[in-house]
Amino acid sequence: MRRTLFWTAPLFVLVAVAALWAWSPAGAQGPVGTPSDDDVNVIAKQLYCPVCENVPLDVCPTQACAQWRETIREKLAEGWTEDQIKQYFVDQYGARVLATPPPTGLNWLVYVLPPLAILAGAYILLRAYRGWRRSPTQAAAAPPSPAEDPYVARLEEELRRRES
Repeated sequence: MRRTLFWTAPLFVLVAVAALWAWSPAGAQGPVGTPSDDDVNVIAKQLYCPVCENVPLDVCPTQACAQWRETIREKLAEGWTEDQIKQYFVDQYGARVLATPPPTGLNWLVYVLPPLAILAGAYILLRAYRGWRRSPTQAAAAPPSPAEDPYVARLEEELRRRES
């Protein structure tokens, strides 16, 4: 019994380590070759052309944008991360080149106002819906009978006197 346990525990550990090693991702490798157009466009879609108005860098036809896409390609080949490349362009041209503005300064309003407007609109619609539901029930209420309304009773009395 002791002898089986002596060999079973190390064998189990060895099998577990081998299984984990086989399923683990490959080790980090340096940049291999030139980044593809898809790799460049992933970052270029997140940037706007500083020359053209509201044109993403990945579809801008200007020569300047072609040069900026090539700069992205070079930075990727050097091993720069996406955030480092975006920060490079922000340092060069300002935050206006970012497709998604950073949530600092007044830019946070871009993130806060749309949800608030949606909530306010939903509240207004809910109030209006409740008002529309109450109106028919109040309109369907029976008018007061002539015996209950002193004005109607007096008017009918006047009409009877004139007829006679």
